[in-house]
Amino acid sequence: MIIPITGRVTFPITLDPSVWIFDDRKILLDDALKGVEKKEESKEEKLKRTVKGYDKDWYHHEHIKPPVNKSLSKKERKEALKYSWVMPLHHFIEHAEVKEDATHAELVTDDGQTTIPVHMLKESYLLFAVDGKPVPEKGPVHLYYKDGSNKEQPIQGIKKIIIK
Repeated sequence: MIIPITGRVTFPITLDPSVWIFDDRKILLDDALKGVEKKEESKEEKLKRTVKGYDKDWYHHEHIKPPVNKSLSKKERKEALKYSWVMPLHHFIEHAEVKEDATHAELVTDDGQTTIPVHMLKESYLLFAVDGKPVPEKGPVHLYYKDGSNKEQPIQGIKKIIIK
């Protein structure tokens, strides 16, 4: 099931949690709620990596290939399917480009609507896998605040995010 992000954004987008299990940006649920997050690659590091790739293609007269997620070994794939995973929402909120005058987000759920400030949405995680499988109850995702304050009662059954 996809989750649209609409409203006061420049680019409405859809989230597809079913493809995140092998995404490099995912974080273990336990680590996320303890405040452990993967180090983000700096703009300079990304540029160096990109230039290096283009130099190789240019000098070897190869065709430029589209970026592909790194290949995972069989062991890494098995490991990914053992744990509960979350995806930081800031990647997607930045891509959608929330309008400056937006103040809150309305999360449309199975049980109605929940409203939270946009800044809290940006600093949240979406649980998309429990023991390596899609969220079994009230899915497709559950929202956890980065500070863990709703660890015992995440916002569940999110079907749509409307920025207002």
